[in-house]
Amino acid sequence: EEKVDIIGLSGLITPSLDEMVNIATEMERQGFNIPIMIGGATTSKVHTAVKIAPKYHGAVIYVPDASRAVGVASNLLSDELRPAYLTEISEEYEAVRVKRAQSQKKISLVPIETARANPVAIDWAGFEPIKPKKLGITVLDNIPIESLKPYIDWTFFFHAWQLRGRFPKILDDAEKGEEARKLYADATEMLDKIITEKWLTAKAVVGLYPANSQGDDIIVYNENGKETLTTYHFLRKQTKQPKGKYNACISDYIAPIESGKIDYIGGFAATSGEGIDDKLAEFEADHDDYQSIMLKAIADRLAEALAEKLHEQVRRELWAYAPDEALKNEDLIAEKYQGIRPAMGYPSMPDHTEKDLLWAMLDAEKNTGIWLTESKAMVPTAAVSGLYFAHPDSHYFAVSKIGKDQIEDYAKRKGMEVEAVEKWLGSNLGYGD
Repeated sequence: EEKVDIIGLSGLITPSLDEMVNIATEMERQGFNIPIMIGGATTSKVHTAVKIAPKYHGAVIYVPDASRAVGVASNLLSDELRPAYLTEISEEYEAVRVKRAQSQKKISLVPIETARANPVAIDWAGFEPIKPKKLGITVLDNIPIESLKPYIDWTFFFHAWQLRGRFPKILDDAEKGEEARKLYADATEMLDKIITEKWLTAKAVVGLYPANSQGDDIIVYNENGKETLTTYHFLRKQTKQPKGKYNACISDYIAPIESGKIDYIGGFAATSGEGIDDKLAEFEADHDDYQSIMLKAIADRLAEALAEKLHEQVRRELWAYAPDEALKNEDLIAEKYQGIRPAMGYPSMPDHTEKDLLWAMLDAEKNTGIWLTESKAMVPTAAVSGLYFAHPDSHYFAVSKIGKDQIEDYAKRKGMEVEAVEKWLGSNLGYGD
């Protein structure tokens, strides 16, 4: 209908990757010849070469960042340049597929029962869980945006503009410094407007509850600890580990039922993006892409800053397992505090569908306005959510590749079809193509 020259697909979260494969397959079925450009935070050359390109006879090109899009588009639309360019891409992607096939053969998985026999070793007999000061739901409305400024990690703001380097050093970088200083000046000017003109509203909800682990699951109880509120399901690292290393599962950080002790877990959802759509519409009406991208980048940083501030408040006040903590922002960025806040869809907890349980536990849509798309992306996109773990030994890790036996066990625990689980966890499968 639009008579387009190129179709661009952008992936924000891992379920987007499967949708790209679906689109390529459908374009092939309908006899399309239009080139596809692939980009976005979760995409990669490997995924493009291995999963998407084989589904479509037309050109499928991975574009690592927006600055290269013009060059790729020029090559695709030039009758003179296109043949040699596509031959080069085809050879490059074939080399990627061969390399990946070889690396897949090197992955050594152990049976899931063997992995479960090697959990993170925690002395639960010698550990006394700290009961949160405030159990249940805490809603924080209209959090002042100004209060988030000290928690902003500007390093990743520059990453959003494809300027790699740590803040504030990047401002003095010989090659990138001039551009970085300009961006930073524009960003701080916009941030001041966001605060004074109240462009954005920040909201959050926190839930703290009694809990116990049961194998690779975590059972969450209501506030009195008598009834089951929900049960979260997790995956265990299944690759063969060297001596002294564990086949970790996030449930290892919560006291097991057999310990006889009640432990605690937290959950949160936070956004700094309420109101952003109206402002973006203004910029788009003025065809001001720069201001639009700038606002999105700042809103994302504010959401992460809110998550940082919220976690500090949980550690010091709501859960209060570290009431005397006094860390500078650089210490917070370096995660020098006790406990972790992993997010669903990230390496420790790669299954996005567990967000449904978190949303129900927190009544997150009602309490924050954040809703989930069918692929479990959060809207507004300037939002962060996850779980809180307080044990001193808790740390982040990657589940990585897992076997068919764990997938089948996980599907049974969740009451889902194996095929559906495989779809959601495609990038974690240690078998198949």
